[in-house]
Amino acid sequence: MPTLTRLLSLIGLGVITVVLAMYALSTFVEPTPREITVSVEKDW
Repeated sequence: MPTLTRLLSLIGLGVITVVLAMYALSTFVEPTPREITVSVEKDW
């Protein structure tokens, strides 16, 4: 049972680390807005 507990705790720590990294990126990184022009050709 200690091996299962250790495995689940490592998986939980990994999930928490990923969630915290995503939160930090979404909070502290601001994208720079820019204009994009796309030309679309007619099929006929």
